[in-house]
Amino acid sequence: MLRRIADISGAEIATAEARRAVLAKIIREQPVGRQAELVHLLRKRGLSATQSSVSRDLREMGVAKLGDRYVLPEAGSTVRSDFSTVRQFVSARQTAGTNLTVLRTRVGSAQSVAVAIDTAQWPEVIGTISGDDTIFIATAGAREQHKLGERLRAIFGI
Repeated sequence: MLRRIADISGAEIATAEARRAVLAKIIREQPVGRQAELVHLLRKRGLSATQSSVSRDLREMGVAKLGDRYVLPEAGSTVRSDFSTVRQFVSARQTAGTNLTVLRTRVGSAQSVAVAIDTAQWPEVIGTISGDDTIFIATAGAREQHKLGERLRAIFGI
């Protein structure tokens, strides 16, 4: 992974930035609910795109899926530094054992919330796995799970 990061050229970064700018424009202007549609629309505009590049772009942009369409985070907020963008998507929290916490989200929103949690780099979180509307958050033990519960309660009110 480190080698790949070191090999990224300025042209690749510029292409990713251009692709993300066009993705944002597409999502703002029309309802799109599938990554394959986004790949098609990007290629139609002359930009190189694959399903995996679009998936990575959506994650980096903090895009969530609300119902059957993608939505951009609120203007002026970012997933990286502020949970206000994803707060609205979380509906419930439950523990399973002493080191697993389960979050329930709106359908299609789990990945965006998991990215925000991963990006926060909380020391008590070992990792997350997200599905469509469920996130599993692993902690090292009961003490770390309790600390995570306090954070989640403060952020999401659950």
